[in-house]
Amino acid sequence: MAEKIAIVDYGAGNLRSVANALAVAAGTRAVNVVTTGAPEDVRTADRVILPGVGAFGQCAAALRALPGMEDALEEAVVRKGRPFLGICVGMQLMADSGQEHGVHKGLGWIGGDVVRLQPADMGLKIPHMGWNRVEPATAPSPIEPGEAYFVHSYHFRVADPAHLAATTDYGQRITAAVARDNLLGVQFHPEKSQRYGLALLERFLDWNP
Repeated sequence: MAEKIAIVDYGAGNLRSVANALAVAAGTRAVNVVTTGAPEDVRTADRVILPGVGAFGQCAAALRALPGMEDALEEAVVRKGRPFLGICVGMQLMADSGQEHGVHKGLGWIGGDVVRLQPADMGLKIPHMGWNRVEPATAPSPIEPGEAYFVHSYHFRVADPAHLAATTDYGQRITAAVARDNLLGVQFHPEKSQRYGLALLERFLDWNP
């Protein structure tokens, strides 16, 4: 029976690009990819992906504007333990809070805050945009070393180093990925990271934490 994979549509992500990349990564796997804003689809999903593009506060508000969606995510991901992948701001929303244009409440799944990049080299531009090396860190996850594509001005400052799955260097060591139990979040965009991104999505589809 095909696994149901829900890509959450709350008006704040590269949904088509993510869905297309996932279809390629799936290969011969039996999967049913659903791009949806319906809480019931998330509740009944075998795996959940939360993309995100834009400002933390706007994305958090858009997600919570979908009636029942936050509860559905909590049920599927936290209580049922379905494998979860957050991408870019979708990863940042896993934090306790984001400090972009004020302080905004996150989902609180992984302790920490999303703060502005402050590279030691003042010549480095913000946003951080382009290819950077991903280096696995402490937390067990599907992350492997390689080059990935980043676009962001804020990064996830984790409270517990055990939840740091990977880092990258942009004038400072910054979080490239977080992980805990069935939760995985990546700051980079797998759907824009060519072979590296497709390989990560393949490993996510096989991941059974």
